[in-house]
Amino acid sequence: MEKFKDLKYTRPDPEEIKRDFLGYVKKFKAAKSFEEADAAFLGWHEVSEKVMTQYVIASVRNTMNMKDEFYDGEMEFFNKEVPKMMMVFKKANTAMLKTPFRAQFEEKYGAQMFRDAEAQDKLVKPAIVLPSIKENKLTTEYSKTAATCSVEFMGEKCNFYGLLKHMQSTDREERRAAFVEWAKLYEGISGKLDEQYGKLVKVRCSIAKKLGFDSYIDYVYLSRGRYDYDAKKAAEFREAVRKYITPICEKMFEEQRERIGVDKLCWYDESLVFPDGNAAPIGTPEKLTEKARLMYEDMSPETGEFFNFMVEHELFDFVTRENKHLGGYCTSMAEYKAPFIFSNFNGTSADVDVLTHEAGHAFESYYASRRLPLAELAHSTSEINEIHSMSMEYFAYPYMESFFGDKADKYRYAHFCDSIKTIPYLVSVDEFQHRVFENPSSGPADWRRFWREIEKKYMPWRSYDGNEFLEGGGFWMQKQHIFLYPFYYIDYALAQMGAASLYRKKVEGGDAWGSYLKLCSMGGMYGYFETLERAGIPNPLDPETVKATAEFAEKQAEALKAKIG
Repeated sequence: MEKFKDLKYTRPDPEEIKRDFLGYVKKFKAAKSFEEADAAFLGWHEVSEKVMTQYVIASVRNTMNMKDEFYDGEMEFFNKEVPKMMMVFKKANTAMLKTPFRAQFEEKYGAQMFRDAEAQDKLVKPAIVLPSIKENKLTTEYSKTAATCSVEFMGEKCNFYGLLKHMQSTDREERRAAFVEWAKLYEGISGKLDEQYGKLVKVRCSIAKKLGFDSYIDYVYLSRGRYDYDAKKAAEFREAVRKYITPICEKMFEEQRERIGVDKLCWYDESLVFPDGNAAPIGTPEKLTEKARLMYEDMSPETGEFFNFMVEHELFDFVTRENKHLGGYCTSMAEYKAPFIFSNFNGTSADVDVLTHEAGHAFESYYASRRLPLAELAHSTSEINEIHSMSMEYFAYPYMESFFGDKADKYRYAHFCDSIKTIPYLVSVDEFQHRVFENPSSGPADWRRFWREIEKKYMPWRSYDGNEFLEGGGFWMQKQHIFLYPFYYIDYALAQMGAASLYRKKVEGGDAWGSYLKLCSMGGMYGYFETLERAGIPNPLDPETVKATAEFAEKQAEALKAKIG
């Protein structure tokens, strides 16, 4: 494999794809033995892997520069063609459900594959091709709107992420000033974001209706592979968070208020954990990457092999630039069994979190894809996938001196507290989306009201220092998942429970790393509950699990705080 920057990109030919793919489907249907059927099955997967690899290359290069006209055009091509390809791919799905060799396929690839096939049979119909194209176009428009926002602040051009860095300053006036500019940026585009989200809600509801679902919520739970729980169970989980996690977070924030010496903790204060400043990583992006390489080499043979592969092939982009897409993600190119990590370093501890969190995703992808019989099986549902990433953050704790020097204990304490304090926000985003799609005719004023009501419920400490736009409920629109990945946010909260259980096992002397490798090795072979059980991770939807996690969090936070000099 070449370095990512040297990988050749070729726009796939839809007609050629259709011909080759359907050729394998025809052979599959005519197969007289499992061996013949399996060969055809692997054939069509090879075709789809090549297509999706080209899609990933184009998508990554597009997010590197949202104003690159060539890759902007390629994404327009994929946004139009992928929904059409879904109908071609469905023919394979239908053939799978009718195969007389199902037992042999389940033995080799797992039964979960057929649960997914049954779901896809309900989710893909010709009637949703045009609405899906429209949805893709709207999400691209949103990404451009958010990516091109910037402001001059303290002599530098800052996007949203750049301003967040200033909100960790020890100078409260600097924090407040950055907050004001941050809020202004969102308020300035709020009309556009309201319009884009309104259109997304409408088109998403139309997709669900065309497929025969009673609501978009029913549709999205199935499309996200949530076969083991429903919206009622998710609501019960959110209530357990409010009951057990929120009080601990209130205590943590009150201690933080006293520690940094402010009369009232405002949102722009929440990121400053220590009065003399948060732990900041030492070194350039290049040096941090080298430190990560040494860390992973020491952590285990498996992680060392993985990260050296990433470095050798330059499978990451960390530097923040103008017109670069916001946020961070990990994706993978199935044809090469190669992950790719994308992020926006900003000089804060979040940069190290990328080297652990996104690298956790990348490690699982690398590890599982080399051990499972099919690249498609290397990934599970997001509730499981996020355990891979969040757990790696904890496994990296012993190496933090390399990144933070004598402030490593401060980092570990702040990081652990933040992993707990973020849970109420995660479930707030989830409840917000439920409220919106339970009331699909609602509009911008309703969304702001929904958000503020929910925010007060799960995050009673939250104050925006009188900012009219945010006090009025405008904060919801800063979460890109609401626009791009609907209902993908409670997954983080559920996964945090799983990651905390592995960290607890590590703290108490158990074989946490063995459980983690087992979790990663399974990929998406099994269902959600079965995967957790096989890895020895308690079910996070059980209120008792939430309660136990809260009790551990409170105790461990105190233990980490005691180490700070």
